[in-house]
Order: sequence, then structure tokens, then C-alpha cells
Amino acid sequence: MPTTTPNFGWSVPVSTDLVKDGATAIELLGDSIDASLVDLKGGTTGQALVKASGTDMDFSWASIDPLTILDAKGDLITATAADTPARLAVGTNGQILTADSTAATGLKWAAAAGGGGLVKINTTSFSGVTTQSINSVFTSTYTNYKVIVHLTSTAANGGLRFRFRASGTDNTANAYKMAISYLDNSTTVQGTLDTSTTFYYGNSNSTGGIKVADIIAPQTTDRTMITMQDAGTNNSQAAGFFHDVASSFDGFTIFTSNTVNMAGTIYVYGYEK
Repeated sequence: MPTTTPNFGWSVPVSTDLVKDGATAIELLGDSIDASLVDLKGGTTGQALVKASGTDMDFSWASIDPLTILDAKGDLITATAADTPARLAVGTNGQILTADSTAATGLKWAAAAGGGGLVKINTTSFSGVTTQSINSVFTSTYTNYKVIVHLTSTAANGGLRFRFRASGTDNTANAYKMAISYLDNSTTVQGTLDTSTTFYYGNSNSTGGIKVADIIAPQTTDRTMITMQDAGTNNSQAAGFFHDVASSFDGFTIFTSNTVNMAGTIYVYGYEK
């Protein structure tokens, strides 16, 4: 009488079978093997045999497409070894892809290394105002800042003034010290030393002007330093300022000294650490 194989239960003849019975058992064994291996038939060039389910000998032919491992926006196809594709999920906003031999795929998402470049923090346009405040732009994210004021017009000739702010309030202490060297309409180089409740931020008139300032560590509790260049139709100047009382600031205000309307745009940048 035939017996069965231990793993798949295929019938096989035993040594005591008669020739006729043995032939029948061998035929049964062949049919069982043929039925079990039917999933191995077919397929085309480049396909691979993959499991179709957890059932024994249940296979199917499939194309190997690495795109099938992508399942979210921003996913990348990488590799953990030769011929071993792997998915690398996208990083967070602002990160860059960096080589890292200790990572499983040899790659990782990481914050960009600081290179001293400028990062725009705020752009504010204004028109028909005598005062424009910018709040909450000086933070611990950056140490130093560049502020550009592009005035397109004012209602009349007048000086532009600058004050620091903290928590939405202008600092009006008599602690704004300045040294200014400027060239006026008479082509005469002049200079001014002053202590006031504001910084003098340059002249402006109907054609406006450009004011560029580098502000050093305004958000730290220390004396805040500024260097400034001004180009306008009335004069051009270079100035050095500092606020002579240790204070922490998070914003600033510009305004015209003779309370006339002005229009333009303010740009605030942070220097990468």
C-alpha cells in the first residue's frame, strides 16, 4: 500500500507493493507533484516568483517594480545593499538630503548647515502712514539681522526715524546714541554726534530712498549695535548707532520726524548662524 511524503502528503509506493500497484502509486505521486507545482509555470522575462499567500506552494509571477515601495508624498527609492531597494520617507520642511554612512540607506534628512547666508523673515509694504511698526521678527533663531527700508515716497521732505520695540511697545528711552557722516546737497561732508530717543534713519522726499541697516543681537539683553547706509535724493550717509541700555528687543518702528505720510516696503532678513 502506498504511503505519503512527510511535508506535502504526496502518495509514494512502498517496497512491498506489487508492480501494478507500484505503477499506480508512482502515477499518483507524479500527478500530486504536478498539481503542487502548477504555479511555477508561465511568467515572462524579467519577472520574479513571489508568494501569493501564506498557503504552501502558492506562488505567482510578478514584475519587480521598485515604485511599489513608495507609499507617501516625498518618498525616495534608496538601497540598503546591492540589489536591495528601500524606501526613505521625506524629511521635515527646510531639511536637506545628507549622506550618512551610519544610516541604513546611507542617506538621511537633516537641517542645512549654517553658511552665513540671509534668510528672509518678513516683508511689509505700507502706504499713507506716518508710522510703521514691525513686531516679533527678532528671535533666538538668528543672532544678527539686516533691515532694508525702501521708501517710494513721502508727502514732504522729512527725516526718517527708527525705534526698537519689545512686546508691541516702542522703547523711548534717551539711550539711542549715534555717529553720522553724510554728504548733503551742497556736496559738503558733514558729521553729527547725538544721543536721543530715536535713531536718525536718513532723509526722504517725494522720490523716496533706500535705508540698509545691520542690527547686531537685538534679541539679547545687551547694548544693541547698528551700522547703517542711506541713499536718498537729499543726502547719503553712513552711520553707527547703539542703544546704550542693555535691553532685549523683538521688533522696531520707523516714522517720519515731521509726521508726514510715507509709502514703501520693509524687508527683514536673519543672518544664518
